[in-house]
Amino acid sequence: MGLGVMGFPMAGHLAAAGHEVTVYNRTAAKAESWVAKHGGRMAATPREAALGQEFVLACVGNDDDLRGICGGADGAFSGMAKGAIFIDHTTVSAQVTRELHGLAQAAGIGFVDAPVSGGQAGAENGVLSVMCGGDAGQYAAAEPVIAAYARICKRLGDTGAGQIAKMMNQICIAGLVQGLAEALAFGEKAGMDCKAVVEVISGGAAGSWQMNNRHKPMLDDHFTHGFAVDWMRKDLGICLATANEIGASLPITALVDQFYKDVQNMGGGRWDTSSLIKRLK
Repeated sequence: MGLGVMGFPMAGHLAAAGHEVTVYNRTAAKAESWVAKHGGRMAATPREAALGQEFVLACVGNDDDLRGICGGADGAFSGMAKGAIFIDHTTVSAQVTRELHGLAQAAGIGFVDAPVSGGQAGAENGVLSVMCGGDAGQYAAAEPVIAAYARICKRLGDTGAGQIAKMMNQICIAGLVQGLAEALAFGEKAGMDCKAVVEVISGGAAGSWQMNNRHKPMLDDHFTHGFAVDWMRKDLGICLATANEIGASLPITALVDQFYKDVQNMGGGRWDTSSLIKRLK
């Protein structure tokens, strides 16, 4: 359920692995396109998609989207049989994860929170990193299904642990992208050949996935390669709200979140996260 830039290829990997796949998307045209490409079938509602399924997987936009496809008469939970397992790949708050886990548990349904990292390219190539929380037995049942599009998949604790791990992931990324943007903007002002510099320093202590994959978009001023600023701000908002709830301090994350707000104000809400460099030029 949810055939965006992540869900569409992830569902494709499930079909390629031999699973019988039914898809649901709020915009039916995407579901029609998926079926035309991969086979399987499409459903008109989340409930219809979930009927008779052993596993129901979701990758939608936010807390409200997830609540919308899970609950109510047409929601997935109303169509799932006892013992079926819901796998949530959406990046959402730990609060909604605990809320939906409670509803699933009351209905005799399994629930694994399993947010992903690796972006569109990771989804398309089937090499996502998947951070999971939930009951150990339910995770063990879900892991072979998730393996269709995962490079690494690991249970990190009880319900909500996957979402907390994803927050940690986004906190790390925020600081790395800002640091890379500052270094490249600095280098350009100093008259350096920044691509040559990156070739040298990426093999040392400064090297990172962000450096290897995002320096070129930054230098080329071309920001259509990955995760959108609007979605990053949504994720960082979840991080900051959770930090406030648990009493953690995230000064760099809060600062970078405001820098992304600047990018949004420049009209860059759909630019990818490497667009942080735009506000430095």
